[in-house]
Amino acid sequence: MHAENIKQLIETGLEGCTAIVSGEDGRHFSATVISSTFSGKSRIQKQQLVYSTLGNHIADGTIHALSIKTFTPEEWQNNKE
Repeated sequence: MHAENIKQLIETGLEGCTAIVSGEDGRHFSATVISSTFSGKSRIQKQQLVYSTLGNHIADGTIHALSIKTFTPEEWQNNKE
């Protein structure tokens, strides 16, 4: 599994989102996901949405670890400033 594969899975599963994924060892990854879908959701709900896009890749060990940061577009803009 490569970071680009995870990016594609997330962006396909969460329509209209932007995913920035890194991870060089093929098992440990970090993802920043920006989506208006996250508006009004708790941190746990946001992470569950992201995990749901990855199917069985976490359960079967293909992805050993994934660190997730989630933002609405407004939060992302404020974070960058």
